[in-house]
Amino acid sequence: MAAATTVADIMERDAPSIALEASVEAVIAQFKELDVPALPVVNDGGRCVGVITEKDLVIKDDDGDLHIPHYIELFGGLVFFPPELRHFRERLRKAAASQAKDLMTEPAVVVEPSTSLHEAAHVIVERGHSRLPVVEHGRYVGLVTRADVLAALNGAEA
Repeated sequence: MAAATTVADIMERDAPSIALEASVEAVIAQFKELDVPALPVVNDGGRCVGVITEKDLVIKDDDGDLHIPHYIELFGGLVFFPPELRHFRERLRKAAASQAKDLMTEPAVVVEPSTSLHEAAHVIVERGHSRLPVVEHGRYVGLVTRADVLAALNGAEA
């Protein structure tokens, strides 16, 4: 019976998402309002193009302090990062974020409605995510959480 259960059977349809062009302030407001640890980022075509997590909203510096991303001025010039400093590029991009597209981690790790519970559990464990956007033909259709998958697996094996 568990083998026949798929993500479609347990996913949350009409789950929240955030627009690609949403401001950082709108992203933070939605996190606060919905009290969620992550939001899928969706483009105008309804495609899930990334995910913003609570970790994307805070930047840990070398001393371990946490800072909310803020605007920075780069004098309108390009900044070249040699290979040994590439990890700073991602931190700088997020620190200078003004829109969801600047904060998100891409590509999003997604599953399809036809994904089995065991496959979804494997993706959750392998990638260390607690929430997976569900896409059908590339379009965002819902969300499945680690708790949803565990509860369904527990119920199927009980």
